[in-house]
Amino acid sequence: MNDTTRTRQELIEEITALKKRIADLELSEAEDRHTRKVLQGSMEGYRDIFENAMMGIFQSTPDGKYLRANEALAKMYGYSSPDELMSTITDIAGQLYVDPEDRRRCTEYLAKRDMIHDREIEVYRRDGSRIWISMNARVVRGPDGSPAYFEGIVEDITDRRRADDALRWKTALLEALVNTSSDGILVVDDDQRRLVTNQRVIDLWDVPINVLDDDDDAALLNYVVGLVGDPHKFLEKVIYLYEHPDERSWDEIEFRNGMVLDRYSAPVLGEDGHHYGRIWTFRDITKRKRAEEQLRESQRRLADIIEFLPDATLAIDRAGKVIAWNRAIETMTGVSKEDMLGKGDYEYALPFYGTRRPILINFVTIWDDEMEKQYSFIKKDGDTLYTETDVPFVRGQKRNLWGKAGPLYDTNGKVVGAIESIRDITERKEAVRELFAEKEKMRSLSENAPIGMALIDSTGNFVYINPRFRTMFGYDLADIPNGRTWFRKAYPDRAYRHRVIQAWLDDLRTGNLRNQGIYNVVCKDGSTKVISFIPVQLGNGDVIMVCEDITERKRLEAQLINAQKMEAIGTLSGGIAHDFNNILMGVQGYISLMTMDTGVGHPHHEWLRNIEELVRNAADLTGQLLGFARGGKYDVKPFSMNELVEKTSTMFGRTKKEIVIRHANQNDVWPVEGDQGQIEQVLLNLYLNAWQAMPAGGVLSLGTRNTVLTAAQADIHSVAPGRYVCTSITDSGVGMDEKTKERIFEPFFTTKELGRGTGLGLAMVYGIVKNHNGYIDVESEPGNGSTFRFCLPASGKDVARVRLETAETVRGAGTILLVDDERAVLTVSKAMIESLGYTVYAVGKGEEAISLYERKKASIDLIVLDMIMPGLSGGETFDRIREVDPEARVILSSGYSLNEQARRIMEKGCRGFVQKPFTIADISRKLREVLQT
Repeated sequence: MNDTTRTRQELIEEITALKKRIADLELSEAEDRHTRKVLQGSMEGYRDIFENAMMGIFQSTPDGKYLRANEALAKMYGYSSPDELMSTITDIAGQLYVDPEDRRRCTEYLAKRDMIHDREIEVYRRDGSRIWISMNARVVRGPDGSPAYFEGIVEDITDRRRADDALRWKTALLEALVNTSSDGILVVDDDQRRLVTNQRVIDLWDVPINVLDDDDDAALLNYVVGLVGDPHKFLEKVIYLYEHPDERSWDEIEFRNGMVLDRYSAPVLGEDGHHYGRIWTFRDITKRKRAEEQLRESQRRLADIIEFLPDATLAIDRAGKVIAWNRAIETMTGVSKEDMLGKGDYEYALPFYGTRRPILINFVTIWDDEMEKQYSFIKKDGDTLYTETDVPFVRGQKRNLWGKAGPLYDTNGKVVGAIESIRDITERKEAVRELFAEKEKMRSLSENAPIGMALIDSTGNFVYINPRFRTMFGYDLADIPNGRTWFRKAYPDRAYRHRVIQAWLDDLRTGNLRNQGIYNVVCKDGSTKVISFIPVQLGNGDVIMVCEDITERKRLEAQLINAQKMEAIGTLSGGIAHDFNNILMGVQGYISLMTMDTGVGHPHHEWLRNIEELVRNAADLTGQLLGFARGGKYDVKPFSMNELVEKTSTMFGRTKKEIVIRHANQNDVWPVEGDQGQIEQVLLNLYLNAWQAMPAGGVLSLGTRNTVLTAAQADIHSVAPGRYVCTSITDSGVGMDEKTKERIFEPFFTTKELGRGTGLGLAMVYGIVKNHNGYIDVESEPGNGSTFRFCLPASGKDVARVRLETAETVRGAGTILLVDDERAVLTVSKAMIESLGYTVYAVGKGEEAISLYERKKASIDLIVLDMIMPGLSGGETFDRIREVDPEARVILSSGYSLNEQARRIMEKGCRGFVQKPFTIADISRKLREVLQT
C-alpha cells in the first residue's frame, strides 16, 4: 500500500503493529538469527513510514520536548528540518501552542485515556503565523506504567477549517436574514415539503404548533385557506403555480380580519438551472392600503376644502394646466371653473393682467428674474412664496392683491404642481394707510406729550413708553419689561407696594380703571416723585397708563396750605399781641408816672424799675408775636447784609466759644431795604437755633450771595421775580426729620423740653422775612445738620448809616388830641403826656375826635391817633381829619407794629408812628420830633 494513499488511521494502526512486533522480537533477540533479521526488516519499514509520510509524525516527552519528528512535521511548522524543529522547540506548550492550556489538557487526557483522536489545536509556525492542526496521539508507558513519551500524527487542517467557518457564517447569515425578515418566507421543495418557514409567517397567520410540526405544505395550506377572504381565488393561484413551476407571480390577499398581504412567488433554481422547489414571500401591506385609502379620502376632502376656501385659489400641474379653480376665484375674476380647468399657456393670468404671462404660482417651479422685476417684492419662506402687487385687470379694475404660492407634492415627495391663494386687500391696504396716518398722529402726540404715557398689554408687559415717561422716571423698556418689575422698582417698600397693587387690582375688579391714583414713585436715580396715574383700558385688554408729575404742584399746595395756616396763626398771634400791648401800655404808663415822682432814693424806686424791665420783656415777647404775624417794619432803611452778618456773628461768637464760625460772603452783595433791627433779630434767632442743634459744639457756616429769580422760580416761593440777596446759615448739628421740618415755623412749636423754649423764635423769623417780601426755606436730614436760607429783595438805594438816638425824656408845650378806644390806655397816656407839660384832650372814638377837632382845630397842635378802633377806624378817622385840615399833624399809635395798614396811613401824610407799650421818654421824643417839623 503506498504511503500517500494511506489514511491516518491505517498508518497509525500499521505503525502500532510494527512496534509491537519489534518489541516482541526484542524479547528473544538471543534465540536465533532469523528473528533478528525479521526485527531489522520491521525497523526499516517503520523508519520508511516515519520519514516519508505526508502527515507529521512525532514523539515527545511529557514535559514538552520533541524526541523525534519527521520531515513533514518540520515543514508543516515552517522549519527546514526535523533537527531545527527539535532544537528550536524545547517547550511545546509555551512555544508552539497558541493556547498553552491546550497542551496541558491533551497531556491530562492521554494520561487517563491513553489515546486522543482528532483534537483540533491552533499552533504557531516558525514565522509567527498561525495554523490549525488535527492531532491523533497515544501514550507509551514505561515498565512502571507511567507515561514514558507521547507519539502521534498531525494533519494541517487550516484550509478545511476556514472553509467550514465560511460555510457556518453563510448559513448563520442566511438563517438570520430569513428569521429577521419583515416579510414572511416559505420555501417548498418539488415534493411540496416545507423546507423553510420563518418566524414572520408564523406571526402573520398565528400558525399552531401541530401545523408547524407537519412539514407537508398541504397542512399549512389547508390552515391558511380558512383565514383568507376568498379561499377559491387563493387556492386557484397556488394550484396554478405548482402546475407551472417556472412561473413567477404577484398578487394581494385579503384576510377576513382585515389584513392585506402582498404575495410573491418564484421558482428556486440552482446554478445549473435545476429546479429545487418554490419560494413564497408575504408582506403585510395593511397599513399601506389603509394609508392609500386615507390619502384618497384626504384628497377628496382637500378638493372640497379648496373649493370652499374664502381666498381665491387655483392649482396647476407640472405642465402648467389648471387643476383647481375654486368658487372664490370664480367670484373674483368672473371666470367659471368649467371655462378654466385644463387650460394652460398662462390662461389663468388673463383675468388678472389681460395678457398671458407668468404669475406668482409659476415662480414655484421656474424662477423668472425678468418677471420678478414686475413685482414690488417676492418673499420666500422655505418652499412658500409671498407677494403683494397691484393688478390692473380684475374685472376691469385696478386692485391690490396678496398672493401665497407653494408646491404640490406626491406621496414620494416629488413636486407635481403648484397652488396659489389670492386675497383682495385693496380696502384693507387703504384702511391700513388711514390707520397708519392716525397712528402717526397718535405717535406724534405721544412723543411730544407733556405727560408720561405707557402702553401695557393684556399680559402685563410694557409695550411702549413715551419720552416724557423716560424723562420723568429715568426707566426705559429694558429696565421695566413688565408690570411686576415696574412695581418692584417704582415701589421698593414692600408694604407700600402691596397697597398700590391692591388699589390697582380693586380698580380692575370693579371696572373703575379710569380712577386717578396718586402715589410716591422711586425713580431710577433714587429720587422720589409724586405721580398722578390715570389708567385707560382699551377694548383689546391693553392699558394706557397716563402719568403726570405733580411733585411740584403738591409741594406748592403744601406750601400754600402752610402759608394759609401760618397766615391764620399770624393773624391770631397779631391780635393777641395787640391786645396784650394795650394792657402793657397801661402798666408801662403808670410805672413811668410813678418813676417820675420817686427819686433814686425812694424805697420803691428799684421795685418800679424791675417792674418796668418785666414790661419790656413782655413787650419783646409780643414783638416776636408781631414779627411772626408780619406785623410791620418800624424803621425801613437800606443796609448791607454782609455788615449785618459780620456784626451779629461776631457778637454771637463771643458768647459761644464752642462754635467755629466760618464766612463765605459775596464781596459785592447788593444792599437790601428793611428794618435792620428785625433782620438782626432773624439772624440771632437762626444762630441760636443752630447752636442748640450742636450741643457738643460744631461749625456754623454763614454765607451771602446775589441771585436773580425768574418768574417761574419766583412763583415757587410766592414772591416777585427780580434781584435778591440770599443769606445761608448752616450748622453741623443733629438735623431734622421731615415731620419736624413741616412744623418748624409754627408758633409755639418746639423740640426742646418743657421750659427750655417758647417756640416763637423761628415763627418770628418766618414772619419778619415774609413781611420784608422775602422767602425762607430749610434743608435738613437727621444726622447731617441743617441749612436755613432766606432771601430778601435787593435795593437800588445806597446803604444808610445809623444815627444813635438819646434815651432822655424831652418836655414840651402845646395842645395834644389823644384818641384811643381802650379806656385804661387813654387814661394813662393822657397822664403821661400831661406830665411832659402838654395840654391833652382825650376821647375814646373816632367820631368824637373829628367833632372835637372841628371845634378846636385852631388850638390843637398834634393828634395822637390809635389805629385799631371799633366803629370809625384810625385810618378813616385820619382821612376825615385831613378833610377838616389837610395840614393836621398826626402820630399813629398802635399795639401792632408798622404793618401795611399803618404804612398806608403814613404814606397819606401821617407824621410819625409809636408802638405800644411806649415809655414817657419814647412819647416825649416822638412828640418833639413831629412838633418841630
